[in-house]
Amino acid sequence: MAAEFDLVVIGSGPGGYVAAIRASQLGQKVAIVERENLGGICLNWGCIPTKALLKSGEKFESLSHLKDYGLSASGASFDFDAIIQRSRGVAKQLNQGVGFLMKKNKIEVIEGSAKLEKGAAAPKVVVALKAGGSRTIEAKTVMLAVGARARALPQIGLEADGDKIWAYRDALAPKKLPKTFVVIGSGAIGIEFASFYRALGAEVTVVEAVDRIMPVEDEEVSKAAQKGFEKRGIKFKLGAKVTKVSKHSKGVKVDLEVNGKVERLEAEVCISAVGITANTDGIGLEALGVELDRGHIKTDSHCQTNVKGLYAIGDCAGAPWLAHKASHEGIHAAEHIAGYKTPNVHSPIAGCTYAQPQVASVGVTEQGAKAEKREVKIGRFPFKVNGKAIAAGETEGFVKVIFDAKTGALIGAHMIGADVTEMIQGYVTAITMEATEEDIHGIVYPHPTMSEAMHEAALDAYGRVIHI
Repeated sequence: MAAEFDLVVIGSGPGGYVAAIRASQLGQKVAIVERENLGGICLNWGCIPTKALLKSGEKFESLSHLKDYGLSASGASFDFDAIIQRSRGVAKQLNQGVGFLMKKNKIEVIEGSAKLEKGAAAPKVVVALKAGGSRTIEAKTVMLAVGARARALPQIGLEADGDKIWAYRDALAPKKLPKTFVVIGSGAIGIEFASFYRALGAEVTVVEAVDRIMPVEDEEVSKAAQKGFEKRGIKFKLGAKVTKVSKHSKGVKVDLEVNGKVERLEAEVCISAVGITANTDGIGLEALGVELDRGHIKTDSHCQTNVKGLYAIGDCAGAPWLAHKASHEGIHAAEHIAGYKTPNVHSPIAGCTYAQPQVASVGVTEQGAKAEKREVKIGRFPFKVNGKAIAAGETEGFVKVIFDAKTGALIGAHMIGADVTEMIQGYVTAITMEATEEDIHGIVYPHPTMSEAMHEAALDAYGRVIHI
């Protein structure tokens, strides 16, 4: 049987559908297999709908600060069902947009669940079709973009039931607004849900196993973020090991071990945000001999697995578990499959948390640089003395940059404050282009902008800061 397609992509999230489009642009005949919704978790149950919720929360929270701008209003309220429906509408719009892009790029969409079997040039793809029956597809290359799902810890009772224990899907489309929450995990997902539900008035306590929140972030940013969230009324339990989660008629009990002492938290709902598990089970990887690393698919610098004709990208292929990383890998892999001499896939990847305040970072932290025994120069600049920030009433937070002291190369940047998730790309570009302090010092930043703080932080690292 001759190959029916040049490439079959399994999974239509931001890695899979982007890879399919790029492959089609390069003249490949492409099919994409999706078992649920085009756009994957990101567009339907992750990145996009959460940002819609967060914007609603941010808008409502801002009404309590109108007097700071010489404004007044009364009777502010919200319609929780309408907030949720807006979020779902945003997801639906983008889902339909992916469908349009598939048609535009002549990509065949096959609805169903895929499983791999041994093949010639690449594994065969056997699809259990949604409409019934099955279809076996042979292609020159197969790409796995199957993503990941919320991690469960059934041994301690932390397993989502959609009622009293929520994973991210449940938190995105609840039937009512609970008044009290315990959020387990202070990574981006946990913090974003804590921020949203707190903005609507819920009492929220975040539990974190280590001694600081957002542990992947720079320690200085982590501490500032905690102060910002506490100012908004979010409570934290740090260095807390969850030993048991139990349900009762009115909600949940969360048992903790903190500094050797036993504590208990009670709430209507517990949100589980303790990480993710790759969707690598049940798709035939074991029979093919695909190499895994702690449940994730091992790949080389071009996203190839150890099995001929099989690539893997995105969350199923390991950290960082970010949509833009998946898209980047998908494009890289599609170009490599098409014969392009692509550069190494490991470009700097920014991390963003869209809470209030926002947090964004790229490259090494100060702690990471010290662990590597790198000699560095560090600069900081607070938004409280930035003209645009003062005018906008957005003075919370700062910018922190890290340079290699020997070469002058920018190796890390960490930001907390209003809209920093929109600003971090400037530093991502600088690191990608191997910019030095001299390059960044010579850039003319527009005035007045929040981004001027990025320039001043770079100047501060070398004793040239102007406005402090």
